[in-house]
Amino acid sequence: MRRQFITVVCGLVSVVASVFAQKEQTTPGIAISGFVKTDVMYDSRQTVAFREGHFLLYPSPALGDKFGADINAKSHFNILSIQTRLLGKITGPDALGAKTSGLIEGEFFGTSDIDVSGFRLRHAYLKMDWGTSSLLIGQFWHPMFVVEMFPGVVSFNTGAPFQPFSRNPQIRFSYNFDKVRLIAAAMSQRDFQSNGPVGLNSCYLRNSVVPNLHVQLQYANGGTMFGLGMDYKALTPRLVTTKDVATDATVSGTAFLGYGKFVLDPVTVKMEGTYGGNLSDMLMLGGYALTSIDPVTGVESYSALKSLSLWTEISTGKELEVALFAGYSKNLGANENLAGSYYGRGTDIGKLLRLSPRVAWNVGTVRLSAELEYTSAAYGTPNNLDKGKVGNVKDVANARLLLAAYYFF
Repeated sequence: MRRQFITVVCGLVSVVASVFAQKEQTTPGIAISGFVKTDVMYDSRQTVAFREGHFLLYPSPALGDKFGADINAKSHFNILSIQTRLLGKITGPDALGAKTSGLIEGEFFGTSDIDVSGFRLRHAYLKMDWGTSSLLIGQFWHPMFVVEMFPGVVSFNTGAPFQPFSRNPQIRFSYNFDKVRLIAAAMSQRDFQSNGPVGLNSCYLRNSVVPNLHVQLQYANGGTMFGLGMDYKALTPRLVTTKDVATDATVSGTAFLGYGKFVLDPVTVKMEGTYGGNLSDMLMLGGYALTSIDPVTGVESYSALKSLSLWTEISTGKELEVALFAGYSKNLGANENLAGSYYGRGTDIGKLLRLSPRVAWNVGTVRLSAELEYTSAAYGTPNNLDKGKVGNVKDVANARLLLAAYYFF
């Protein structure tokens, strides 16, 4: 009798424990994390950058005064804490046979230079995971920004303009074949927009009706990772010409991405290459330009400006990390000769080069970092009769010394 009683009690305890365990798994909740970060930066000259110089792309071109002195040769200094970030990871009950989760992330970087310190949305998405497949709906990194292997530089540019950098509202489907993952995504634009006749705006992609499309294959095995991706984007720069004639002329650009990551303890090596057209919304060199204008209707035709970008990073150490980032980007011009009006980023730059050594000391929840970022830009004149390739170049360079203090929570 006593043995039966013990058996019944144990059974009840087991049932109650399983009920509570199930309740714990399905009860919605949110885990808050993030970091406080302060950057101290010095530049040897004026730069092309966002948010009071915080997000650095490359040095400003030489600009002569009436006596020939370079106005942009003036150095620059700033201290900012606007990269400070808040993140909420959300868990909830299963739905449609999938484990559900969500994420909300924001920072005090602002949405424009006049909104410095303003709180802005970085990521916000719902994810449904069926094990071998998953669906992400919301705003997240563009697939060309590979989360598993982006550069670990101290600078907030995260390797841009050599590394594709963009966050987009999207619908992304992933399917796993053992060690291989297939990613397919359709995206719009929000904070990272293409350039055109009315400036930076998402209307060019919206009016094309076709979303930014991407497909990618990843292979991961332990610390080794390889990937190949293809991206397609079509823009409609105008709805009406300067002659007051309706138009739906479009310009399309296709880009290709290849990358690899190798963990050779204690050294980690990353490398990536991007080739394609109309990548200015990724904060990279390129865009598009006019190839012809109909003299009667004003209807324009366009061609994408292509670029090639390569970067690599070597790092070692955990508590005390030492690393070197190197990047190279080349303006390759269009597929045909041009007629004028360039819309893009760095269309007067022939090539870019960056070397960026860093050291980071990690002590518990505190990280202290120092980085020297040397960036050289070859400015010149785009030649319409040579497919927009930049000639008569002159190199200018900027050296940025960056000190950063993080507190993670």
